[in-house]
Amino acid sequence: MSQKKLATEAAGKLEKSTKHGQAGADDNPIAKADSLEDAMLASLGLKVKLPWMANVSERATGRATGRHLMGDDPRLPAMPDAPTLKDFFKFRFGLNPGACAHLLQSAKLAKDKNESDNIVLACLLHDISVVSLIRADHGYWAGQMVAPYVDEEVSWAITYHQSLRYFASPEHNYEYPAFYKEIFGEDFVVPDYLVKAREAAKAHRWYESAMSVVVNDYYAFDPDVKVELDEFDDVIANAFRQPSEGLGFDDSPVAHMWRTVVWPNNFL
Repeated sequence: MSQKKLATEAAGKLEKSTKHGQAGADDNPIAKADSLEDAMLASLGLKVKLPWMANVSERATGRATGRHLMGDDPRLPAMPDAPTLKDFFKFRFGLNPGACAHLLQSAKLAKDKNESDNIVLACLLHDISVVSLIRADHGYWAGQMVAPYVDEEVSWAITYHQSLRYFASPEHNYEYPAFYKEIFGEDFVVPDYLVKAREAAKAHRWYESAMSVVVNDYYAFDPDVKVELDEFDDVIANAFRQPSEGLGFDDSPVAHMWRTVVWPNNFL
């Protein structure tokens, strides 16, 4: 479908929705633009999953009109001055309960298999970007977020689990996820950069480590399984190097990522 035809159809849907009071965008240009974008995506039959940050509006309730939020968002739980990894689970990751439960289940599966502390920790942290920061290239983002605080094996396994998830591995009893076919379509083609990453990973000494994350990721979606973070206190103590200044305030190359999770709605 041409862009012109798509825009025409979307504009028609937007006009119809505003006439029925659904969009509420008549006198709000930002809301109108957002509604038009939603209508265009609907015309394509696509869904857009917003990153965690985009699910909280940029201004805090009660602030004066035109004054942009900087610092603590009153709608979010307050973070300690020197937050630990467990604080992020409690006050930020836990705001996305389903995704957080997935991380805990994944780590529990690895621990029950007597995997090393590094592998259990990688499973615990493999999707923290999806949970709290950004969805796109989540393995790369999450791997970078934890790199200064973990052994290289951990950050490497987290990074490469993203590409390896797209390819069946019979020797690991791992099949291409059926829900990928549902959400991406039967005709989805894995991007070249992920194909290349997978080939590089297969030749790496930590390939099995990354595949352990993939396998424990795949089976960690049971809504009836409850896992507590305290079960991994020993793993975190042994395998995660917590900065005394707090995550986000230690001047590491990735401190800005953790600060963004602390203050996700800062205007600048």
